[in-house]
Amino acid sequence: MRDRVRVMFDHALAECSILQAFSRKLQCQGRSLHSGSEVYDLGSFERILVVSIGKAGHSMAEAFGNIVGTALNGIIATPTAPPEQLAGFRYFIGGHPLPNDDSLRAGDAILRLLHALSPETLAVFLISGGASAIAEKPISDGITLADVVATYRALVLSGAPIAEINAVRKHLSALKGGRLALAAAPARQLSVLVSDVPEGLLDALASGPTMPDTTTVKECYEIAECYQLLDRFPPPVRSLFDGGQLQETPKAGDPAFARSHYATVLSNATAVNAAVESATLAGFAVTVDNSCDDWDYQQVADYLLRRLRELRREASRACLISGGEVTVKVGAASGLGGRNQQFALYCAEKIAGENVTVLSAGTDGIDGNSPAAGAVADGSTLERARQLGLDSATALARFDSFPLFQAIGDAIMTGPTGNNVRDLRIMLAY
Repeated sequence: MRDRVRVMFDHALAECSILQAFSRKLQCQGRSLHSGSEVYDLGSFERILVVSIGKAGHSMAEAFGNIVGTALNGIIATPTAPPEQLAGFRYFIGGHPLPNDDSLRAGDAILRLLHALSPETLAVFLISGGASAIAEKPISDGITLADVVATYRALVLSGAPIAEINAVRKHLSALKGGRLALAAAPARQLSVLVSDVPEGLLDALASGPTMPDTTTVKECYEIAECYQLLDRFPPPVRSLFDGGQLQETPKAGDPAFARSHYATVLSNATAVNAAVESATLAGFAVTVDNSCDDWDYQQVADYLLRRLRELRREASRACLISGGEVTVKVGAASGLGGRNQQFALYCAEKIAGENVTVLSAGTDGIDGNSPAAGAVADGSTLERARQLGLDSATALARFDSFPLFQAIGDAIMTGPTGNNVRDLRIMLAY
């Protein structure tokens, strides 16, 4: 069953191919680019600029170029260097999950590229998960890279859901929360999205650089108080909060968005639906439950395992699939691992001796600070670990799950996929 659940995950990854997604959602007939009801006469524009940012930065730009079939130029900011760069693009290898020098250089370069565009320009934004850190520019010149990193680290380790983390990021950035659209106006704008945020919350993707922002300054102050963030923020950032100096981001109705169109080509639903297809073909009675998105990982595990056992009473082969992400508040003693492996190891303790198999992995191929995408656990995980002298309780307490799963051969190693549509959990009871 460990092999079978891995096949289901691999099928989901294959169905999330960037090239396939672009060909399904975008078509080019002659010089006319079609995105839903929107039509762009590419020959009518004085300039066409492409900004591609995020974990899928390179693959999205490559796919878009294949669709339009013409030479393009612009900027690509991505966390890993591709084997071969695309002609016409400047590349920046930004940091993730924390920004680096290239992240800030990318932010500066993007704003310079978009400066003073005319209405006869088409600005194409290709946006995928991870772009919040991969391309960045602080809202204040007094905020350094070290300050940005310290702020990001405080947010990521706070235990706050990604939507709340991004709300704060938006108001501290010159790119996020619709401010990239402000920079590109009055050009016509097309944003093509590979979403790694909850369905219906697209303005949280990459902290919504080209979309009207639904979050507010008031919410940022409330989030900082709720998670006790002020003492963890560096002085230049804390002073903005203490002095009430955060500026509001552009909202719906702002003229900057008047000529904007948004096309979501991939989301977590794509991966979930593909996993459902694979599990159904394997003879499982399948149920999908995404209601626990962004819950604490222990709460999610307890809830989903309870549901799985209920489903098992109704079917001899039950499968429960859940998309989205879990939250993990990492302690001071942090080893190698990530939220998916932490979730899987916690499940292993709850299913010891049972005919249950659990897979939890990220579609980007990277789980936390480990080289794995995630892990598989089943009723034999703890015993196999004990035979190697490994203690699961210690690994859990130290957030050090990767060495354990690697040792027993159940770490999922895909390498970076060049894509990200959030995480996928597949649970089997038989």
